[in-house]
Amino acid sequence: MERKNFLKSLMIGAVSSSALVAACRKDTAAAASNSTTGTTTTTTGGASTENGCTVAPTETEGPFPTKAPASYVRSDITDGRSGHKLTAKITVLNNSNNCNPLSGLLVDIWHCDAEGNYSEYGGTGMQSTNYQSVHFLRGRQTTDANGLVTFTTIFPGWYNGRATHIHVHIYSASGTSLKVTQIAFPEGSGTAVAAVNGYGKGMSGYTYNKSDNVFSDDTAGIEIATVSGSTSAGFNLTINLSIKA
Repeated sequence: MERKNFLKSLMIGAVSSSALVAACRKDTAAAASNSTTGTTTTTTGGASTENGCTVAPTETEGPFPTKAPASYVRSDITDGRSGHKLTAKITVLNNSNNCNPLSGLLVDIWHCDAEGNYSEYGGTGMQSTNYQSVHFLRGRQTTDANGLVTFTTIFPGWYNGRATHIHVHIYSASGTSLKVTQIAFPEGSGTAVAAVNGYGKGMSGYTYNKSDNVFSDDTAGIEIATVSGSTSAGFNLTINLSIKA
């Protein structure tokens, strides 16, 4: 009987891991290459270049989007979670207007904690730890005159099947969805990902960007942010996201 239960638990774990990876998979329509006439150049990964800047690829929200984003208008989204401090600066640019900054837009971000868990979800095969009643590492800000929003958070952990990432959803001031995308992190020796080292669990089993089902086709590194800093001083992330507005 004990052996039977053990084998059953292994099967459940395998199914749960597969379900999570599938739920995070890139939208195939968004990922398809496209080529149009005019100023657009042909690219892959759902990105196109017009007027001198590259439109951020459209990606899936994943299985854990914020349920009521308007409730979390705040710049510090740490909400008591432990981890290395991360200051994230996201600038939104107008691809339709010479890459000028876009002010007054709503920018939501969310990501997992140091252990790879999301708030607002859990207690299921996809995430066993139940965090349905808490709302850490989720927030909304409005872009300033320079198109900038700044969040204080922690460096994300990682979970099976995905590279380290942050989810982003950009809306107009009236709430119309303009872009859903994700931010990737530089990897390899000397990077922040290597320094954090999975918060002690190491990188064994980690899915790198080149193998990630969302970032693997981003050969130009459009979705990879610039990240500097250290585990002792904290990290700084910056990225420009160009959208059609």
